[in-house]
Amino acid sequence: MFDTTHAHITTWAIALILFFVALGLHNSGKEKARKIVHMTLRLFYLLIILTGALLFWKHQGINPALYGIKGLAGIWLIAMFEMILVRTSKGEKAGAFWVQFIIALLALLYLGLRLPLGFNPFA
Repeated sequence: MFDTTHAHITTWAIALILFFVALGLHNSGKEKARKIVHMTLRLFYLLIILTGALLFWKHQGINPALYGIKGLAGIWLIAMFEMILVRTSKGEKAGAFWVQFIIALLALLYLGLRLPLGFNPFA
């Protein structure tokens, strides 16, 4: 049986790893490898959005407003992945995008762990 929640978490975890691998490859000057990892990361963006949409439609009766906000924050984080990688590859500053990346990531972690489908140690 296909478990959407685990698929979504797995795609996010792999995307985070690929993001930092792409940054590391750029810093070490391996542009061809960075491009390959970046294109693979873009595939994971699509998988993240697909599994997130499936989760939203599957559980939309629980709390659609907060899950909608979490979805928008997820798209915001994906946009920051892309903006940081593109700006870095062009040699431009990406400091403001890093700040947004951290804010979006913290918001997603908070909402992901607080909402009913997330981790709740007191339930």
